[in-house]
Amino acid sequence: MSTVGHTKRTTPAAIEAMKGTRSIVSLTAYTTPIARLLDPHCDLLLVGDSLGMVLYGMETTVGVTLEMMIAHGQAVMRGAKHACVTVDMPFGSYQESKEQAFRNAARILKETGCDGVKLEGGEEMAETVAFLTSRGIPVFGHVGLMPQQVNTTGGYRSLGRSDKEADKIRRDAKAISEAGAFAMVIEGTVEPLAREITAAVAIPTIGIGASAACDGQILVSDDMLGLFNDFKPRFVKHFAELAPIISKAAEAYAEEVKARTFPALEHTFQPKK
Repeated sequence: MSTVGHTKRTTPAAIEAMKGTRSIVSLTAYTTPIARLLDPHCDLLLVGDSLGMVLYGMETTVGVTLEMMIAHGQAVMRGAKHACVTVDMPFGSYQESKEQAFRNAARILKETGCDGVKLEGGEEMAETVAFLTSRGIPVFGHVGLMPQQVNTTGGYRSLGRSDKEADKIRRDAKAISEAGAFAMVIEGTVEPLAREITAAVAIPTIGIGASAACDGQILVSDDMLGLFNDFKPRFVKHFAELAPIISKAAEAYAEEVKARTFPALEHTFQPKK
């Protein structure tokens, strides 16, 4: 029996083993060129359903389809050589039953070649997570603020301020960890609670609007780069301001086109002499 050399990308098991070692670096990616730029610096790249908002102009992530996630997953995989790549399961693709979740998760893995899938939910999704992981599908969990549930939770807001909310998030994190997820996002959760959960669960926590004590951090790449300026959540830091640079470049291009100074002779093809 022959064997084929496997890619040296970071595996879900390697991400899980980073718990308590060093901070895990994560960003979202949606396209091949951006994946190529981010990949050398990241342990984990998430093809997030946030693409619905930052790329397609949707108001929430609810309208994102499985086909969209697969197409962008394929694009990111063409550019990722090092990072562990996980793909979000969109709203409606896994909540109906664990069997539905398996069919769609298997399709994502088969059609993209990614390393795992991410799904939102706590106690109510633990059985599904266990079902998937026991059948060979690595699962990246997501607790706290869950954007796919924004229509039932009263919008985007930080969670865990009341005892009831905090207890629910604690139970969710424990359930997802025990169900076999290799890591979990903690989103939009008050800092002391995110810190507490990180110390309590056996798998890495990846914070976004949570705590520096989490085992890693993730941001939407367009937020991090200063490209998405519709709004800026409190937890976002712009590590660059690319939006005005792009706008200025477009302005300069438009001026040269109108003035007929672009293209210049060196930008055109001439007949052979």
